[in-house]
Amino acid sequence: MVVRKDELEASLHEEKRLIESGKLKEDNPLDVSESFSKLCEACRRGDLKSCQEMITTEGVNINARDRFDYTPLILASLCGHYEVVRLLLESGALCERDTFQGERCLYNALNDRIRNLLLSYEYTKSTDPLQPFAAHVTSLLTRDHPQTSDILVAAADQSFHLHKFILSARSPYFQKKLSVSPEATSWKVPAAIPPQAFAIAIKYAYLGEVPRDVGGGPGTGFSEDEVLEGVEKISKYLEIRSLWEGILEADDRRLARQHRQDELEKGRLQLERWFRDNVLKHKTVVEAAKAEDIRWDRDNGIFADVLLRADENPDEGADLSECDPKFAPTLVPEGPLHGIPVGPITQASRASSRRRKARMSTLFPVHRAMLLRSDYFLAMFSSAFREAQNTEHLQIIPVDCSPEVLEVVLAFLYTEKVDMPIELAVDVLFAADLLLLDKLKQKAAVVISTLGNGRMSQIPQQLDPDWKEAEPEVIDIYDVVRAGWLTRVPRLEEFGARYFAYRLESYIDEEDFADLIRESAARIKRRQETDSIELLDDIRYYLSERFRLRFEDAGLEDMMDESAAAANGHVPAGSEAQAGEQKPSKDDGMDASSFPNDDTAIAPIINTGGAEEQMASGAVRTLDGEIAGDEFAGDAVNYQILLNKIDGLLDRLRLDA
Repeated sequence: MVVRKDELEASLHEEKRLIESGKLKEDNPLDVSESFSKLCEACRRGDLKSCQEMITTEGVNINARDRFDYTPLILASLCGHYEVVRLLLESGALCERDTFQGERCLYNALNDRIRNLLLSYEYTKSTDPLQPFAAHVTSLLTRDHPQTSDILVAAADQSFHLHKFILSARSPYFQKKLSVSPEATSWKVPAAIPPQAFAIAIKYAYLGEVPRDVGGGPGTGFSEDEVLEGVEKISKYLEIRSLWEGILEADDRRLARQHRQDELEKGRLQLERWFRDNVLKHKTVVEAAKAEDIRWDRDNGIFADVLLRADENPDEGADLSECDPKFAPTLVPEGPLHGIPVGPITQASRASSRRRKARMSTLFPVHRAMLLRSDYFLAMFSSAFREAQNTEHLQIIPVDCSPEVLEVVLAFLYTEKVDMPIELAVDVLFAADLLLLDKLKQKAAVVISTLGNGRMSQIPQQLDPDWKEAEPEVIDIYDVVRAGWLTRVPRLEEFGARYFAYRLESYIDEEDFADLIRESAARIKRRQETDSIELLDDIRYYLSERFRLRFEDAGLEDMMDESAAAANGHVPAGSEAQAGEQKPSKDDGMDASSFPNDDTAIAPIINTGGAEEQMASGAVRTLDGEIAGDEFAGDAVNYQILLNKIDGLLDRLRLDA
């Protein structure tokens, strides 16, 4: 359908008016703040760690544009930083093909690998990253098994099985009502409210979408106008004002989409506030030996229906040598106990135990409804096992992780937000693998992938004049690779190989590296002599990327071929065609044959004279201490030296790859 010019101008004028009034937001608003400038600069450099920090902690709008009309996604794509592009897409960056900014992003992508990533990423997934979270909350309205509701609401001839903690978090009316009567198990909707109107309001409170057809009509007992009037009344009654606004904006597609996104973020923040003010505030820390003695009443003020227990590591216990044994175990948060009868211990501990570090346990009062996001807990609560039964006091379910890790897991389940230090990332990865939380695994892998980011230089460390010895990494790279194998996260395997490739001269001679190569080879069942070693294949690929990246646009490979030919005293006919045929694509590894691999090949590019004179004229030292005429020659020699070291390692391990 072709739109007339006057209609198009009127539409653009109306859109501009809505944006100026603040009712409609731009998809790519101008942002000149310092934090956004830092994000753009990190995207240019490919600094994954800084990008993640700006997105998670600073809350920068990743779809904004700078004063040069560039978005972070365009900058990362243009500069060829694949991992940064993937992080931005996973965080909600927009790349819609039919928009100006989306087409710019695709057109400016440095290589096909990034362009294919942009094309393969679903638009709905990138624009609505909270949709899986909202879908789970909405599904609780229709989930029959396992049973998680704790209040029955009656509206005319209909009944709704609901959850007090969601009602309290989303509706100020229910928050006040349930704070006065937390033990209430039923509630009746005023007779003047049609049940269809209440159903719309409850689905909206459970993060559902506003329907375009509100219902009503013949056979329902209410007309459509009566249902609409009921929706307006119930939105005021439950103090959910945005519901009525959503009804009014349902016919405008763009306004409805924006309202939906705003309401999902608002709902997430409300549940996050509830989680921190209730679940985390009332976690209980006790000695591990006494954790099973804790009793929580089922009727409690935060509506928890299960306790999750996490024990700290044995070497992290609190020192009780200075504590009075009579009061040491009573580590209970301030405020009402909500049915937790934990008192002082009358029996004195043995004198020898005062010098011991007591191992502590943390109990988190949580709600099964949110734990069901994990397939692990879904299977547990759907079974006939003890954990699925309702008892007088809340059941205590141990989780094999530290309290800090469990807190990260619970924050993800309740809020979809993940904010973890890199020190905890590997432990969170294993916990997410245990609990079958694939999305959390991927988020932990993103955090781990920031290890050493910003220090991946193409220049060997000992040959880089600007290199300074960095502080030890907080995570052992060997543990990262093994964690990727154990948890089946290819992203970590790729990251580990790239990490090694960019620092290979520092690791190639270590016995731990040799052990890791053995393990990689042993992962192939019934290994044959012709089988390759996956880790080494990836390291070779990223090693070629390391030496190719700086000179890819300068024709390094062609120059190396010409240098090798010149060393033999002739230039073969058709050399240009042959070079074009042998040159690998940008997404393939660099062929070692494109570098000179013998002394005669590199002889013409080594200067004569004293070392100081050669260095002053632009020569560089190689990994074996020799002097090469320039950076091109030095990279060729260093690349071959590292490949030879890999071959030597394989010979020493008696492996063929």
